[in-house]
Amino acid sequence: MHIVHVLTRLTKGGSEENTMATATWQAQAGHSVTVIHGGAADRLWETRWPAGVERIALPDLVAPLSPRLDWSAQQKLRALYLTMQPDIVHTHQSKAGILGRRAARAVPKARVVHGIHIVNFDHVPRARKALYLTAERHAARATDAFVGVSDAVCDAYVEAGIARSRDVYCVPSGFDLARFRSGEPPQDAADLLGTPDSAARPFCIAMLAALEPRKGHLAFLDSFARWFSGRRDVRLLVCGEGPMRAAIEQVAKTPQLRHSVVMCGHRSDPEAILVLADVSVLASEREGLPRAALQSIAAGTPVVMPNFPGCEAVFTDQGNARLVNRNAPDALCAALSGLETERPMLRKLSVGARATDLRDWEEDRLGRDTTAIYETLIERAETAA
Repeated sequence: MHIVHVLTRLTKGGSEENTMATATWQAQAGHSVTVIHGGAADRLWETRWPAGVERIALPDLVAPLSPRLDWSAQQKLRALYLTMQPDIVHTHQSKAGILGRRAARAVPKARVVHGIHIVNFDHVPRARKALYLTAERHAARATDAFVGVSDAVCDAYVEAGIARSRDVYCVPSGFDLARFRSGEPPQDAADLLGTPDSAARPFCIAMLAALEPRKGHLAFLDSFARWFSGRRDVRLLVCGEGPMRAAIEQVAKTPQLRHSVVMCGHRSDPEAILVLADVSVLASEREGLPRAALQSIAAGTPVVMPNFPGCEAVFTDQGNARLVNRNAPDALCAALSGLETERPMLRKLSVGARATDLRDWEEDRLGRDTTAIYETLIERAETAA
């Protein structure tokens, strides 16, 4: 098969990791694979680009609404499709999902798939929700199948009248489980913790998330400053890169936080950070089923996070995680404070994390199961013809 993946952006987020892991598996399986992405790829991908995967950058494909650029991007995608004549067009993320599926009408033989990594109309202002729903319902007319990362995101698309249940498939966003289960603390652990003395080890919290507004760093740090102001025996490791870095760094330098918050930037060893940490935290406004949280429990590190739709499939409050109301950073900090003082509960959650069955998130299943869906769509079309 010739498979084309289309993304709005290629940064260090979970949807990008999911897409590239899928593309890598497909190329290794002998398929012709092309990844089209908006703008410049993050430099991480410059050094990690998988063999056998063709890459095309499309600068006009941008996340913000831009009638001129959106029209241009759609026309350029259409021209690329006409030249490549793909068997499968698999779109990811909001803008690429809309434009990429519209453009695919130029190649009637192509089966069109949209990846649901997050519910973009969930927990957003009413006007934006109406816009997203209208665009998604329109794009759905040119979609043969939807592939979601959890049953909850799939159900949301069906309940919103975007997709029919028979056209929706759930494929967990797999990753290298062995890497996280066998991780070792990083070589710079003493620097990250602020002490070489294990006896004086601070309570360590890992926050692995792209530095973008949706991840909720600023609201969380505002609460963190009230709960842990001036504490030298608590360490928050903020790992990631993104457009909010300067704003987050500025807050991290305030007197209340400068002794406890460490800006780590992008880490190529997330498993090491998670093994070092006592607990991890997510403060996102909305998520699908966050890979960072799954990776945390794979490493045996419990997670504190909002009770996102569908997370009950893996996470249990007071079992392997602490789950709090969404958009409630004070509740996140209260849960972290409780685990700092109640070490028996922390140990219980750590045991629960290590015991969590994550077989459905084996990395090989991601590429294999996604590709099997493509094959079903092609066979169905050939039978109908």
